[in-house]
Amino acid sequence: MAREDAQNRPSFTSAFQVWFMIGILSFGGPAAQISLMHRVIVDEKKWLTEKQYLNALSFCMLLPGPEAMQLATYVGWRLNGVRGGLLAGLLFVLPGAVVVLGLVVFYAAFGAVPLVDTVFMGIKAAVLAIVLEALLRVSKKALISSEYWLIAASSFVAIFFLGLPFPALIALAGLYGFSRLPIDAQAAEKQAVRPESFQTLKVVALWSSIWFLPLILIDVFMGQGQILSEIGWFFSKLAVVTFGGAYAVLAYMGQDVVVAKGWLEAGQMMDGLGLAETTPGPLILVTEFVGYLAAYQQGGTASVLTGLSGAFISLWATFVPCFMWIFAGAPYIEWLNGQPRLKGALAGVTAAVVGVILNLSVWFALHVFFADVKHVSAGYLQLWVPELMSINWVVVLLALLSSFLLFRLQWKIPMVLLVSAAGAVILG
Repeated sequence: MAREDAQNRPSFTSAFQVWFMIGILSFGGPAAQISLMHRVIVDEKKWLTEKQYLNALSFCMLLPGPEAMQLATYVGWRLNGVRGGLLAGLLFVLPGAVVVLGLVVFYAAFGAVPLVDTVFMGIKAAVLAIVLEALLRVSKKALISSEYWLIAASSFVAIFFLGLPFPALIALAGLYGFSRLPIDAQAAEKQAVRPESFQTLKVVALWSSIWFLPLILIDVFMGQGQILSEIGWFFSKLAVVTFGGAYAVLAYMGQDVVVAKGWLEAGQMMDGLGLAETTPGPLILVTEFVGYLAAYQQGGTASVLTGLSGAFISLWATFVPCFMWIFAGAPYIEWLNGQPRLKGALAGVTAAVVGVILNLSVWFALHVFFADVKHVSAGYLQLWVPELMSINWVVVLLALLSSFLLFRLQWKIPMVLLVSAAGAVILG
């Protein structure tokens, strides 16, 4: 393990206290969570240096799945080994998962209550402003020249108008960055020794077994094609192909869950994102919301037990692979950061993610601002066309208010969500 140069390595008890605190305070999406961990891990505790933290962040951004959770897992691994990685990753996820579970159970039972619908309308309006803020944050760091702007624009056109699969976008952007984008070779890290491949294969085999065995057992005892089986394999596929962080995952999952599979309605998908925005932990906890509702609504008879099973399976398939990526790949971080070409690949991927987040912003905005949105296809082209007369001006007003509070007054995300929800109750 490349952990020998970690500074002031904490005891397991101290690490538990810090990761628990981070877990319950990690509101606001990946940008806020990464900033929170930086302040605690680098600035306050000085457990890692600035360079070590940024190297780990760059690596996690190349992985599929939620980069903030995986960054926490890596830091825990570097400081306290495998058990430290498990501790950090689990405490980053579990507080929010418990809260989301309670909220989705209530939502499934009482979602049709007018007051609940009104509150979620306000939350969805604020979510639009939050996603836009994420877009601006990422674009400022990623689009540093016209070449990066071109990658982002091409990514948006490919996914929004052509429906090109997200993995293909990432592969193309990474290959372009690897071969074309200028990276200063002098800035590369000093070459580190490459870890042993056999040890990596052992880790992958172990965690693959942990990941897939429960899903195989579900198929054996409950039958393939049953809703719990579909949920497990769908989110397992999602864990492999969704690069670019939480917003990129949501862009891929949202349309597939609503349009292709019909598990949820577009409004329910937005409600799920709103719930994830109001709770601590990674935004990808929206998969728990989707898993519960899909099982609850599609499993024959509406059942809380079936819903709970769907929620657990979605969490398992979403987060177990994250531990595998980190425990297998973490020993390679120092070595990878000595390869200038790989830095170029990361730069290309990050630029493409900007276009994907823009796609997410437009798709969500259409479904929140308008009650009626149609999906139109013509050959290779696709387009989402709103019915202009179905616009909800209250949501538009609340989205503008949320944007003002976020961008102009620099309010914290929980307060913006609270104000927008209250505004929806007053105006609705």
